[in-house]
Amino acid sequence: MATEFIEHVWIPMPDGTRLSARLFLPEGARSHAVPAVLEYIPYRKRDGTRGRDEPMHGYFAEHGYAAVRVDIRGTGESEGHMADEYLELEQDDACEVIAWIAAQDWCDGNVGMMGKSWSGFNSLQVAARRPPALKAIITCYSTDDRFKDDIHFMNGCLLNDNLWWGSIMMGYQARPLDPEVVGESWREDWQKRLETLPFFPALWAEHQSYDAYWKHGSVQEDYSAIQCPVMVVGAWADSYTNSVPRLLENLQVPTRGIIGPWGHVYPQDGVPGPAIGFLQEATRWWDQWLKGKDTGVTQEPKLRAYINDPIAPETSRPDQPGRWVGSDWPLAEPMRQMHLTPGGALADAPEEGALLPIRSPQSHGIAAGEWMGVGCPGEMPGDQRIEDGGALVFETGVFGSDLEILGVPELDLHLASDKPVAQVVVRLGDVAPDGKVTRVSYQVLNLTHRNGHETPEALVPGHFETVKVKLSACGHRFAAGHKLRVSVGTAYWPIIWPAPEAATLTIDTARSLLHVPQRRGGDVHPGFEPPAHGPACPMTMIRPAKLERHVTTDYLTGEVTYVTNGEGGLFGEGVLRFDEIGTVLSHSLRRELTIHPDDPTSARYKLHQVYEMGREGWQTVSVLDSEMISDTESFFLKARMSVTLNGEEVFAKDWSETIPRHLI
Repeated sequence: MATEFIEHVWIPMPDGTRLSARLFLPEGARSHAVPAVLEYIPYRKRDGTRGRDEPMHGYFAEHGYAAVRVDIRGTGESEGHMADEYLELEQDDACEVIAWIAAQDWCDGNVGMMGKSWSGFNSLQVAARRPPALKAIITCYSTDDRFKDDIHFMNGCLLNDNLWWGSIMMGYQARPLDPEVVGESWREDWQKRLETLPFFPALWAEHQSYDAYWKHGSVQEDYSAIQCPVMVVGAWADSYTNSVPRLLENLQVPTRGIIGPWGHVYPQDGVPGPAIGFLQEATRWWDQWLKGKDTGVTQEPKLRAYINDPIAPETSRPDQPGRWVGSDWPLAEPMRQMHLTPGGALADAPEEGALLPIRSPQSHGIAAGEWMGVGCPGEMPGDQRIEDGGALVFETGVFGSDLEILGVPELDLHLASDKPVAQVVVRLGDVAPDGKVTRVSYQVLNLTHRNGHETPEALVPGHFETVKVKLSACGHRFAAGHKLRVSVGTAYWPIIWPAPEAATLTIDTARSLLHVPQRRGGDVHPGFEPPAHGPACPMTMIRPAKLERHVTTDYLTGEVTYVTNGEGGLFGEGVLRFDEIGTVLSHSLRRELTIHPDDPTSARYKLHQVYEMGREGWQTVSVLDSEMISDTESFFLKARMSVTLNGEEVFAKDWSETIPRHLI
């Protein structure tokens, strides 16, 4: 089916602001209306996501859907100001966009909404608003809990990616509006956008508990508000998987889940592979709920999940061996219990206990890989033996037969701390016969959040209590001849910012217990069709990306420094030209995270970011340097941005914020 492609249309909002959209219309839609699919994000349809949008939305158009790609207010070529993520105004606008789509002559009044990450979030949030024309959604790599599971905090610990992502968003928002779309007003509108640019990392770091700020947009506050069918997608190498089982358990509408082995990319392009025919699956979902066809999706298992097979802990992993299974959810099988023992074993029966202390070096975590994998070389967790020297380690004997797990492992730790604020880090590993350890799952917890994230409570030094740590959801097969290992530490740099003081935890093994979501195993689901795509976006690789990743120890000062550097492509994509619009993009970012193993207040995080875009006669460059340090009482964040147009500086600004620490 041929596609009518429309580069730009304006969608008017009630306050007079106009949002910019691209349309992909199937042949004949203007005479025979069709359902529509909306993706609504701030990442610039004109150039930022163009290479990804066209093969996906073009596919939907080829299969009888009007695909609509809209930039959120104040982003891309859309008018107005974006003051923050997931604002009520963002949702209001989305409801207006859906109503506008449903009223067009090419739409039959039935609209679906989809997306990953930001657009996965707002698909859930807008579904909870119940716009009448919205009949179903697909949410990929999102969460129902904006505090516990997003890129800012993880179980009450401040993620270092809060500074990384906030700096990237500042760089994204510093890009100019395209004069070919908006006309002569582009320069004035761009200047306003620069002058009102939020200091995102500080904005987010201020909210250190689950307050009203995070509750807004967290659909767990009222699952029943969502009344349309939901497909929810997660991935083991990504960071947004824990919401999949929660949504499957709590939504009261037709819901189906898929969890694959990938990072933070749509499954049709999934890395680590195997990628799947996700666009075919999405079309089946839309056919069922937007066209009223019985496609069999309601007969599919509640959850289709990929069970990872054992693999060596290589940090670059293009493929992940394993198999697809289908499962009801939650699992019918009871959790398997394993007891921690004084000798470092995981035993089926309890033993007489012991009190075991642990105080990890502050550099514990250098083999963690990225908090959010995206398919780049070097981003996966490395051999966990590097970490285990700084942790308490407990492991099973060698398995005589396979042990397969699917779900959320839990570790009950009876512990005491010598400090009022402390962190605990739990890793689940697969120990191969050669001794190498592959991380299967992990979780961090700010122990002042042990009783919930709304009202943190300081620890009473020396007081023992039982703390439950729910690890990240996982699907894995421990093969015969392998062992299962659980490791307990007190820091996880460079994933999380350290506690204000180095704490020693004491673990009472007699009252500590690991719960493993064992399943019978042996079954296989047919899986999915091979990946399919619509027509590729015409683009030219100008220069491949240069990637660098290393950890060094200064044996004079003792400092450990973790460096990642991507030149010409933030996620390894390289410097690209979109041939249809003649625009060249280059995004480079260097991260440098330094810490002394004995001193949490030595932590320092620096980023240098350069974003270049334009074409002949219209070249823009933004340079952003941002940094974070802390003492025991406060976080200190600062940044400086310079923006040039055709070599002349048109904007410069400094930001500096001091943020008090509240039990973190």
